[in-house]
Amino acid sequence: MNPEAPNPNRVLVVDDSEFIHELVRARLREEGLQVEHQLTGEAGLRHAIDVQPDMILLDIELPDLNGFEVCRQLKERAETRTIPVIFLTGQSDTAAKVRGLDLGAVDYVIKPFDDVELRARVRAALRTKRLQDLLQQQSFLDGLTGLWNRGYLDHRLEGELNIARRYERRLSLLLGDIDHFKRVNDSFGHLFGDYVIQRIAEALSTHARRSDIACRYGGEEFALLLPSAGIDEAALVAERLRIAVEASPFHLRGTQLQVTISFGVASTEGLDPVTNESLIARADRALYNAKEAGRNCVHICVPDQPGAICSFTDFQSQLSD
Repeated sequence: MNPEAPNPNRVLVVDDSEFIHELVRARLREEGLQVEHQLTGEAGLRHAIDVQPDMILLDIELPDLNGFEVCRQLKERAETRTIPVIFLTGQSDTAAKVRGLDLGAVDYVIKPFDDVELRARVRAALRTKRLQDLLQQQSFLDGLTGLWNRGYLDHRLEGELNIARRYERRLSLLLGDIDHFKRVNDSFGHLFGDYVIQRIAEALSTHARRSDIACRYGGEEFALLLPSAGIDEAALVAERLRIAVEASPFHLRGTQLQVTISFGVASTEGLDPVTNESLIARADRALYNAKEAGRNCVHICVPDQPGAICSFTDFQSQLSD
């Protein structure tokens, strides 16, 4: 197999008939798709949330949640909202079709289905999904740095928090702010300021973990989302990034300039309620403390002590005690 070949599209089939699963698998084999199967609405919904397939073929008549309810819940969740749903159904009445389309389904295939028609409708839905994904990706990119933007952070944070709550996993957030950036702009001009932002964005991309999500939060601020990371690991990542920025010299017309960055770190550990706003507020409060403490440092919002903020050095001492 060519290691550079793209991964096949994943199609989830949710139907209570083993025969339908075998039939769909056989009919879609020529399309080179990865077909996955669930027999109940609840199982299909959990699978969709966990793996986020590229498309769902969904039966209406299911033994627990019916297909309409599954579709409604999929469209309510940020992480599954854009997955195209095609209903597989024996119902041909207009009212059922209208209800499904109003809930967000993209198409209907009536059982017993025609092989050619099924493949054509699946191809059309996947083609539309690819175009939508490309447009969405462009809208989520920051033009100056190539990092994800604030809109993507909000979108991704909601999905990661849902996963963290469901599976009791940890999630951490770093907020970073370039120190005295206005002074850089005023002294050396906005073009040089843009260059500084780009260089620091590169440092974040280089020194962050592979699984981390680096974003430009706005202006001279950055955010880093760390899935499955607790406050101790997140604090170490922040300190590593701070050191990398401090060690990177900036040159302008024969002058060497040192730029530094401050970080605030927060985690879902001890966070109640676990929401986008509460996690961002904790990280923002820690960042404010880092600025007040003299900048070029990392401050942490202490788990289980919502009002407590400490420096990275103090936090290391707490861990070693």
